[in-house]
Amino acid sequence: MERRVLLTWILSCLLLRPSAPQNPAPAGVLNCCEGDVLFVLDSSGSVSSYEHSRMLTFLSELLLPFSLGEDQVRVGLLQVGTKPRLEFGFDTFSTQSGLQGALRNIKPLKGDTNTVEALRMAKERVLRPGTADGARAGLPRVLVWLTDGVKPGDVLGPMAELREEGVAVLVVSTGHGNYQVLRQVVSPPVEEHLYFVDIDDMNIITEDLRDAIIEIIRAERIQVRDVSTNSATLQWRPVLSGLTGHYEIRFGPVLMGGGEGGGAGTSPSIGGGQYQRLIQSAESSTARLTGLKPDTTYTATLIPESNEQAFNTLSTTFTTKPEVLSPAVVTISESGQDSVQVNWGPLQPEKVTSYYIEYAALPRGKLHAVTVGRTQNSTLLRDLQPDTTYLVTVTARHASGKEKAMSVKVCTQEVTPALADLQLTTVGSDAVQVNWKGSVTGLRGYWLTWEGQQSSVPGQRSSLYLPPDSLSTRLTHLPPSARVCVSPIYRTARGEGLCCTAQFHSDALAYGNQL
Repeated sequence: MERRVLLTWILSCLLLRPSAPQNPAPAGVLNCCEGDVLFVLDSSGSVSSYEHSRMLTFLSELLLPFSLGEDQVRVGLLQVGTKPRLEFGFDTFSTQSGLQGALRNIKPLKGDTNTVEALRMAKERVLRPGTADGARAGLPRVLVWLTDGVKPGDVLGPMAELREEGVAVLVVSTGHGNYQVLRQVVSPPVEEHLYFVDIDDMNIITEDLRDAIIEIIRAERIQVRDVSTNSATLQWRPVLSGLTGHYEIRFGPVLMGGGEGGGAGTSPSIGGGQYQRLIQSAESSTARLTGLKPDTTYTATLIPESNEQAFNTLSTTFTTKPEVLSPAVVTISESGQDSVQVNWGPLQPEKVTSYYIEYAALPRGKLHAVTVGRTQNSTLLRDLQPDTTYLVTVTARHASGKEKAMSVKVCTQEVTPALADLQLTTVGSDAVQVNWKGSVTGLRGYWLTWEGQQSSVPGQRSSLYLPPDSLSTRLTHLPPSARVCVSPIYRTARGEGLCCTAQFHSDALAYGNQL
């Protein structure tokens, strides 16, 4: 009995000891993927130590080619026994040496096949984003269940819940499982995600299972960002990092009838074979594509070149933005009685030679025009008529010979009366309080006059000047039924005024009429 145990232990060590040298990673696997893969390994009492070691050897060979890390593939291992145990989570290993060492040291749990509890742990602790050991949000999640198929328990419900949450389920059975149950467990397609294999022949499914996992977590992505009218940035996953080689980038207008989109192994046609070519180093992950035409659909193709291994060619299409010619917008920031401030944009001094501004009163006013330099994006139009609608047109004269115009309507403000609401309030028998409303803008002051309406004696008219900020005064010693007038004074003349007659026999207010 002791010799049999010793022989089993020696055989286990030989099976798990890494081969030297290791086989190179299969083409297209290194740096190929980004996702979280959890292996649920049956290590209950129905699985012998030999079978357990064979499963671990299988996992070692299956995972060896993958690049591990935060931006790559992350692996976790959950063992099934009476009390399932998470041997290591997704954040544990970022190198193959660490992962391979851990796989060599895993011990079986034995006991009952408590798969249902293991799946509950997988769902709540490992595969749910946001938990301590959880998967990364927005990335593919895969559960691979390795089982001998003996009394797994009622796994249909827990597996269905995982699939509903977006987890891809794959199963490897070493020959004793119920096919009808297991085919309901896996994610479609069944023929690619369900494997029955003898424990001694597991290596024959290694490549197929690896390809099935890669298909789910493949991250061979190429994308375009910062697209403008004449340039764009191409960004890709650095699959050549750490290898010798370079990236060849080809880009050009899409041939009419060529396909949209793009991806691994596809390449929409480039019009007439006319394309630009760039070479980037193996450590690069971006390239700036320049010299593009506005509002044009382009194909960009990325070709990783390396003598160490083969990689897929990736392609994508994108459309440059339409050219925006100034002026794209014309606005009015200030509007007065006789002037308006006109603004336009965008400012394009490298494309525009000058701006030509035309304006005329609607409907048939005289046309006026002014020209400003290419670095100017506003001007003040003066000597306009108050309370008038004008059509203002800004025309950009481009260096290419093109002209682009944009028009806007604007209304000047109406003239605010310099004087309004004249009121006289009698104070005693021969005095009045004079009040009015006025506009200080442009005024030099106010001129007050008063005289008796019945008097025919010359010289009886009196007058008084008041500054522009005065809106009231008191007049005394007035003759009976005196007529009081207030007029605005401008720089060159006196404007129209208002007049009121003071009635001393009543305390009623006297309201003015135009002089």
